[in-house]
Amino acid sequence: MILKGSCHCQAIGFEVQSDHPYPFNRCYCSICRKTAGSGGYAINLSADRGSLVVRGQENLGIYQARQTDPQSHTAVASPGQRNFCKLCGSHLWVWDPRWPELLHPHAGAIDTELPVSPEYTHLMLASKASWVPVERSNTNQYFDEYPSETIAEWHQRITDKTG
Repeated sequence: MILKGSCHCQAIGFEVQSDHPYPFNRCYCSICRKTAGSGGYAINLSADRGSLVVRGQENLGIYQARQTDPQSHTAVASPGQRNFCKLCGSHLWVWDPRWPELLHPHAGAIDTELPVSPEYTHLMLASKASWVPVERSNTNQYFDEYPSETIAEWHQRITDKTG
């Protein structure tokens, strides 16, 4: 599925191919919560980085969050590059060199109609702000940190279940 997206002021437009377009991963980590907001969590999709086409590239900024290294307890830059519009501040996607073939567009930046997810994965709940409610359901999955399945595995399981 081709995902088309843009920033709020329309200075940046982009499109990217996604084999996994369900907006199902709700990340509550402090980085996503503080940089992308939206209900206390961010919803990232998965796409093929090699297919990314960007209009307005000159308006694109990159932010690399600071994290505490668990070994040395010092602040280090996250390898993840959070791409945003320098004019309006809209967060558009995350790219991480540890998984160079992947791109993670923010669902909130996508203009294409997305499919409704049959279930949700709530991750990084240990970092959740106290004021953020979590939608509880027997079909949803909940993790203090990262889930055990990859995005591709989740999509395959859902496809197998729903046909």
